[in-house]
Amino acid sequence: MAKTKPVGIGLVGCGRAGWGMHCNEIAGKTDMFEIVAACDILPERRERIAGRLSCPTYADIKDLLADPNVELVDVATRSPEHYPHAVMALKTGKHVWLEKPMTLDVRQAKSLKTLAAKSKGQLFIRHNRRFDPDFVHVREIIKSGILGDVYEIKLCRHGYARRDDWQTVIECGGGQLLNWGPHIIDHGLRLLESPVKAIWSNLKKIAALGDAEDHLKIILTGENGRVVDIEISGGAAIGQPVYTIFGTKGALTVNGRKIQLRYLDPKKKLPPRKLNTGMPGDHFGTPETLPWVNEEIDVNPSSTINLWDAMYESIRRRKKFPITLDEAIQVMDVITKVKKGTQFEKK
Repeated sequence: MAKTKPVGIGLVGCGRAGWGMHCNEIAGKTDMFEIVAACDILPERRERIAGRLSCPTYADIKDLLADPNVELVDVATRSPEHYPHAVMALKTGKHVWLEKPMTLDVRQAKSLKTLAAKSKGQLFIRHNRRFDPDFVHVREIIKSGILGDVYEIKLCRHGYARRDDWQTVIECGGGQLLNWGPHIIDHGLRLLESPVKAIWSNLKKIAALGDAEDHLKIILTGENGRVVDIEISGGAAIGQPVYTIFGTKGALTVNGRKIQLRYLDPKKKLPPRKLNTGMPGDHFGTPETLPWVNEEIDVNPSSTINLWDAMYESIRRRKKFPITLDEAIQVMDVITKVKKGTQFEKK
């Protein structure tokens, strides 16, 4: 079989995401991807990446889009530029790899889906944390049924920082909703396993220097009755487990690379109990000893997915990409609804 040519990438934005993450992630995938051009408005960044990759660099995205060697436009610019840069790339028929947040609101997200349907290129949304090992392992445990029927989930990302960069400024697309939000809301929607019935939310500014929210709570209730409680904070001095899952037969928490499990031993049948509505005795109900199993296990899912690999398979072999545009739009719909009417909504 003839060797397939690597996908030629045009990297747009050579900062924290483009330079610091994307370049490193594909460094060992030279048979699949090659950065053939790069674009940044800052000359020092263009010089830095040209020295690393020996590829042509451009100050204007229009020049990069005109480069015939570019097949895939990797949009890693600041959040407000994601939408216009993706639009420009799709209109030229290029494939687009779009960093989160997909857009600034759901209207823009739906517009991109419409444009992608008319383009020769495919639009891929980088919800890469969908395949974090801890998230994948938690889903496997839920699916196993060992926790019983899962009824409540709490997802936390806590820290405390007097952050002072552009991601704290509303005008620049800052705030935790557009920073950690796309990742954790995507987790929440996947774990809800149901259409959203209701959303409750609260946004605050605690420690960051800008005018955007740095603390948020979102509670999603599914039509199936399941509740997902999302808390993302740059103002929480003491953190909580990143995952807490409650089921009818057990629970789990995750911190770091360890999963704490407590569940009823499925090998032991619980004796029948009879409701007693008589006069209360010395105890709250009839005492019993339940067959609890307590375990600490390493985060180690049976399998996971690398999104770069999946994108290559989609471009070269037309295989289905594991993140759909509708799923990404769902995330932006929640973000838009949560921001609407608050002081953090961009006017």
